[in-house]
Amino acid sequence: WPDEAGVDIRGIILRHGLREEFPAEVLREAEQISLAADDEVLRERVDWRKAVVITIDPADARDFDDAISVRRLADGWELAVHIADVSHYVRPDTAIDQEARNRGNSTYLVDRVLPMLPEQLSNGICSLVPGEDRLTRCAVMRFDQKGAMVLARLEQAIIRSRCRLTYEGAQEVLEGEAEEAGVARNEVEGLLKECWALAKILRQRRFSEGALDLDFPEVRMELDELGRATGYRRNEYNESHQLIEEFMLVANEAVARAVKNAMRPAIYRVHDDPDHDKLHEFAELARMHGYEPGDLLNKKHIQNLLSECRGHPEEHAIKLGLLKSLKRASYRDEPLGHYGLSKADYCHFTSPIRRYADLVIHRATDPLLSSPLKKGSGSRISRSQCAEIAGHVSTSERTSASAEAESHRLKMLEWLTRSMGSPEPPVFEAIITDVRKIGLMVEALDILQRGLVRRDHFPAGSWRLERHRMRYTATTGAELFLGQLIQVRVAGVNIERQQVDFCLVED
Repeated sequence: WPDEAGVDIRGIILRHGLREEFPAEVLREAEQISLAADDEVLRERVDWRKAVVITIDPADARDFDDAISVRRLADGWELAVHIADVSHYVRPDTAIDQEARNRGNSTYLVDRVLPMLPEQLSNGICSLVPGEDRLTRCAVMRFDQKGAMVLARLEQAIIRSRCRLTYEGAQEVLEGEAEEAGVARNEVEGLLKECWALAKILRQRRFSEGALDLDFPEVRMELDELGRATGYRRNEYNESHQLIEEFMLVANEAVARAVKNAMRPAIYRVHDDPDHDKLHEFAELARMHGYEPGDLLNKKHIQNLLSECRGHPEEHAIKLGLLKSLKRASYRDEPLGHYGLSKADYCHFTSPIRRYADLVIHRATDPLLSSPLKKGSGSRISRSQCAEIAGHVSTSERTSASAEAESHRLKMLEWLTRSMGSPEPPVFEAIITDVRKIGLMVEALDILQRGLVRRDHFPAGSWRLERHRMRYTATTGAELFLGQLIQVRVAGVNIERQQVDFCLVED
């Protein structure tokens, strides 16, 4: 491994052509942007500063671009999703705007963030930090008792976040296990309970309408001050994550519908229907794991399969197989629907600090606000410009995702390499995901790392491959078969090929 800190990640940045430093002109513009809003701007905004508005983000987050508030009504709920009003500060055709467009999005590498906007904006003026006045674009939505959206309006607002919660802290409050330090328990706990009551109904309704449950746990690498991998932590996708997801989804849907109905040129998030051949391949994978998938052209059958495998060791392998059979979501200049979310109208509105597509959508909503800005409402963009930007940000998103995944893999492989030399190398529970002539393809479940158990790492004895039964059988009667849970230890790591070899650990 390189001796100098960060050299390995720098290589990823260079290979993917990611932009690091901001040009001097962009930094000068950022320094000249004032946090203070004049009286005219404030008069045009709905004042939410006395409402209980909170943020929920990862523990290491610094760019807080969304905040939420929920109020129980006699016949349902009112949900306000506040999003940092980046378009108030970043005007079209400025140096900052052009640089943000070139970058397309922020990139979150394992040891650093390459932000779309300069830090003065992303972590400062635009970030919805607690106790500070911040300008927002707000989607205010009303839902009936069954979770149907009965009203939606867009407004420009000013908020003062009551508190900043982490996902872990919010989960503890939801479970009644702990109290976030410095937070009035009854106020925040009451809000969170109402949030989850609404989010649970929205979630159930979404799946009843055909959405696919493709949520995955997250494994994040832990690094020391020199950027060396020291371990990992696993973040489960629990209620605190789910409630934020549901609220962002309905806000994105409401904005997409409003922009489409107003016939404004805009950028939509589109997920095309899958190819039939890919679904047939996935059906074979499901059968290999002992499931009868049914007709996968019927989304209800896909949902049933996902429900059947939930909580079982093969769940991740099946979800990953389904994900690979689906097309990749992208940005378009037309509202062509979202297959995975089962939504006819969908866009990205909720993260303008880190996604340029969201900033374009914010500008498209200018004439739709309840009290339109005098500035900004004249910002126009053509359909052809939207198509061009949509193609560019789709590409930049894929580039960033590739770099992010490679940086994670690199640090995972680094940690696994070091762990091999420890006095007690870690043992992982793994599931056999494929049976091949060369050996067994497995996935270590806790770290979500795939690898190979070669035949020469099998227990002693004579092993025979029964390919049609997807298993190996030994003369002793022992078997190794698809879907079986086994214990493994790292046997070798090939950094260049980014491959891991495991060996079986016998009981």
